[in-house]
Amino acid sequence: MMPLEILVIAIASLAGLIVLAAAALRGWNGWLALKRLELERAGPRGAITAGSLIELSDVKERLRKLEAIAAGVDL
Repeated sequence: MMPLEILVIAIASLAGLIVLAAAALRGWNGWLALKRLELERAGPRGAITAGSLIELSDVKERLRKLEAIAAGVDL
């Protein structure tokens, strides 16, 4: 091969690598933005919402029923 051909191949390879790196970086930034959005929608970890109170109440009721069944009490 001639030196000019090697130079063209090297430049094309470098350009391809730059394109791949840019695409990977854009994908990474998109993934981070998605995770930030998920965290913002979830709200603070200790926040008590109406939905969480209803869910907690439901779990407590199920627990009472299971304890009654374990004790042999008819509901």
